Amino acid sequence: MISEGVQVSVETFYQSDYSNPLQSEYMFAYRITLENHNAFPVKLLRRHWFIFDSNGTHREVEGEGVVGVQPTLQPGENYQYVSGCNLRTEMGKMYGTYQMENLLSRAMFDVRIPSFEMIVPFKGN
Repeated sequence: MISEGVQVSVETFYQSDYSNPLQSEYMFAYRITLENHNAFPVKLLRRHWFIFDSNGTHREVEGEGVVGVQPTLQPGENYQYVSGCNLRTEMGKMYGTYQMENLLSRAMFDVRIPSFEMIVPFKGN
């Protein structure tokens, strides 16, 4: 999905080694790739996530940068990072926004992060 000239794509991975279903703890990793399709450099300043469990509970997480950095992307460049999310149920979803800055005009803008699902893979026997 491209929003404000920045493409955001997401892959998710269930982390069975870090999960404890008996305690309703399910850990997921997600890999985000950002690609700058604008004619100007951009800097990612902040993130704002909305996280939903399938039991109806939700929480918000916001803060500076991603994984401790505020990456700058030149036109045509991409940036990738991996982070994690814990859920209390076997499935949930996340979406949100990145606050970015146009480094030429100093204008701030929000890039939408598309909604993505985190689902524990079904185990057959």
